[in-house]
Amino acid sequence: MYAIIGLLLIGFFFLVPSIGGQTKNLDRGTFNSYIQKGYIDQVDLDLENNKVAVYLTDAALNTEEFKQFKNQEPSFPSLGTSVSPNFSFTVADAGNFEKEFNEIVAKSPNKNVKLITKTPDAFSKMFIQILIWIAFIGLVYFFLFRKMGGSAGGGQGGIFNVGKSKAKLFEGDDHIKTTFKDVAGLEGAKEEIEEIVEFLRNPDKFTKLGGKIPKGALLVGPPGTGKTLLAKAVAGEAKVPFFSLSGSDFVEMFVGVGASRVRDLFKNAKEKSPSIIFIDEIDAIGRARGKSNFSGSNDERENTLNQLLTEMDGFGTEANVIVLAATNRADILDKALTRPGRFDRTVHVDLPELNERKEIFKVHLRPLKLGEDVDVDFLAKQTPGFSGADIFNVCNESALVAARKNKEVVEKQDFLDAVDRIIGGLEKKSKVIKPQEKKRIAYHEAGHAAIGWLTEHAAPLVKVTIVPRGRSLGAAWYLPEERQITTTEQMLDEMCTTMGGRAAEEVVFGNISTGALSDLEKVTKQANAMITIYGLNKEIGNVSYYDSSGQNEYGFSKPYSEVTAQVIDREIKAMIEEQYERAKDILRANRDKVDLLAQKLIDKEVIFKEDLEEIFGPRPHEVQTTEEILPEVKEPITETEIVNE
Repeated sequence: MYAIIGLLLIGFFFLVPSIGGQTKNLDRGTFNSYIQKGYIDQVDLDLENNKVAVYLTDAALNTEEFKQFKNQEPSFPSLGTSVSPNFSFTVADAGNFEKEFNEIVAKSPNKNVKLITKTPDAFSKMFIQILIWIAFIGLVYFFLFRKMGGSAGGGQGGIFNVGKSKAKLFEGDDHIKTTFKDVAGLEGAKEEIEEIVEFLRNPDKFTKLGGKIPKGALLVGPPGTGKTLLAKAVAGEAKVPFFSLSGSDFVEMFVGVGASRVRDLFKNAKEKSPSIIFIDEIDAIGRARGKSNFSGSNDERENTLNQLLTEMDGFGTEANVIVLAATNRADILDKALTRPGRFDRTVHVDLPELNERKEIFKVHLRPLKLGEDVDVDFLAKQTPGFSGADIFNVCNESALVAARKNKEVVEKQDFLDAVDRIIGGLEKKSKVIKPQEKKRIAYHEAGHAAIGWLTEHAAPLVKVTIVPRGRSLGAAWYLPEERQITTTEQMLDEMCTTMGGRAAEEVVFGNISTGALSDLEKVTKQANAMITIYGLNKEIGNVSYYDSSGQNEYGFSKPYSEVTAQVIDREIKAMIEEQYERAKDILRANRDKVDLLAQKLIDKEVIFKEDLEEIFGPRPHEVQTTEEILPEVKEPITETEIVNE
């Protein structure tokens, strides 16, 4: 609205001189003839714009030819114009026109034609310019001050309030309804978080023994594990004012705004004490200071962090305010931020284990119409390494798959299709693959499956497919064992299985292709980790170059010498080549079974664990006797001893 008004004002002042009611253009020949006939009473010459305005005599206006001008009203009487000109035209040079005009009048019978030359009125021109500038400044005022929210003088969100906190406050009727009952799994994390709620509800229980209420808790874990959900549950359970915002809300292009917002946030929280502040993705402002600051100038982010440190634990911080923060990059946070007294406890929200995944599935399966064959235990076992957000995605995707097939309920196969869709991508059955390429892909995947079946520590196979998914032309699905530590033999068997695809190509076709790109990337990273991080190589020894702090204290230099770098490169290559040769040996020894497996893949495109059992028999390492599980003993074994072992 203000923009339209301003444009109208500017247009008004610019267009006033050119608006002339019923003024018509006139050519020079007609103008000369009108002078000869005595029709023209006055001619105004604008020396600045080279414009000519023509006024007719009263006698001419009474004729039939010019009757349309008879009752013409002034265009803008308020501007001092009595009558608008009847005609107008533009000349190339005002001086030449004046000379020619005088010559024409001298030769005409009517010598009374008046020529009035007009020069720009400096005062009027300046007055118009001032008005235009006032209109422009008014537009700037309304857009920068009013449009940014509130009035310029003190409304919330105005440009003078840019340093105000952007935290959203939940209290009273606006309070969050999420409780700990809505958080499935995460039992260990919930126990620690529930204590914080108890601190706020009944502080005397802890302070009467001399203890102090914690200043804050830091929720750390991979993305999608439920850190923000836990914070919502705290807000719903504590029933105290809850301030929620993101770490990026402190960041602004203006200097000092971040620190000002921190001060305002804690000021509001102290006024409503006891209260909770939740800062999501705190790594946006909590990065370690002095790192990657090449400009050499004052860093606005560091100023914000300094103010946050002072507010959390500095002079005059006795108010009953607890700070919750969440991040999945705790390794890059400043040590001053994570020390006791600021964040007194760190709550690790890890990926859910088997039983926790089962509980999460139960929560997300509630709104779905399930078939009789859906088993929650089975689904939990089929999703190792999935976060809570991934499990929600599986449940939602399974419902979409069932709806796409026009089913009335969501069945077990729909969940399996959803897992495949999420991990591997959408099936591309319409993709045209040449028969020779399809055969090579089948042998590549058969090589993975065969070695995974015949090695002791490889993950159990679920299915193998040569149907293109996403960017891959084929895939083998495994069900990895959930373990806390991994031995050298386990990692080498996994590496051998990964190299089985390229090994099968060389054994069968005598050459290799580019299809093993992702396999090579995986084994290279794995071998590098075994040597430089886990110390699982005899040549390098029990040395780790891993920096758990994430601060990269070595800068751009490597934490080892060039000689050691050459040894690492040599050992990585030797380790991969050793497992590659091992894979080829296994495939050569079982060539007939690999051929049967590849042919079945070509025919059926998808094979399962049962097909491998039919070809290779049971996995040789899955059938274990009591003598293999328990140590050798001479006395009869009692039930208690078996449990102890």
